[in-house]
Amino acid sequence: MKIVIISDSHGYHKQLQLPDGDLLIHAGDVSGRGMESQVVDFLDWFAAQPHPNKIMIAGNHDFYFEQATATEIKNIIPPNVAYLEDSGVEIGGINIWGSPVSTWFYNWAFNKHPGPEMEKQWSLIPANTDILITHGPAYGIMDRTHSGVHVGCDILLKKVKALKPRLHLFGHIHEGYGVEEQDGVTFINAAVLSASYELINPPVVYNW
Repeated sequence: MKIVIISDSHGYHKQLQLPDGDLLIHAGDVSGRGMESQVVDFLDWFAAQPHPNKIMIAGNHDFYFEQATATEIKNIIPPNVAYLEDSGVEIGGINIWGSPVSTWFYNWAFNKHPGPEMEKQWSLIPANTDILITHGPAYGIMDRTHSGVHVGCDILLKKVKALKPRLHLFGHIHEGYGVEEQDGVTFINAAVLSASYELINPPVVYNW
C-alpha cells in the first residue's frame, strides 16, 4: 500500500501536487482559522482526490470541528472520507487511530494541558494501533520551533514508545518537517508549509 501523507495545508490545499497512492492522510490544520466555509472548501477538494482511501484529522486551527456537534460533523464529511477524532478505522488490515489534540498553546482548538489531561487523552490509543495520527508531535521528535524550543508532548512520547505503532504521523510544528526512525517506529512530520506559511515541503510517501 502506497500512503501519501500531508499536514498543515492551512487553506493552500489546491496548490498541492499530490502523487498517486492508495491512501491519502491529512494530519490536521486543513484551514486558516477553522471557519465552516474554509473546512467545506477543503473537504470538497479532499474528497475529489483520486486516492481510493482518504483519512483526515483536525488540528489546532480547525475550530469548526471542536465547536460543531457530532451530527453536524457527520453531515459535512463526504462519504468517501474518514474523519478521525479520538477514533479509529481499519483499512486493508491496517489499524489506524487519529486525534486532533496537541499541547496547550494560547487556547487554540483541541489543546490540552500537560499532566492528567494528557495522561487521560493518550490512554485512549488502542494497543493494536499500526498507524497513529496526532496533530501534535511527541516530545523531542521533530518538534523544535524556530526559536529552538521543543514543544512536543512527553506523555505522548512515552505512549508511542510503549505501543510501538509502525507509523506515527503528525504536523503542527512546520519547521519540524521530515522523517525519523526510532526504536522500530517511523515518525513523520508532514507539514507542507514552512514556519512563515510558504508552501515548500512536498507530501511524504510511505510504502507499507
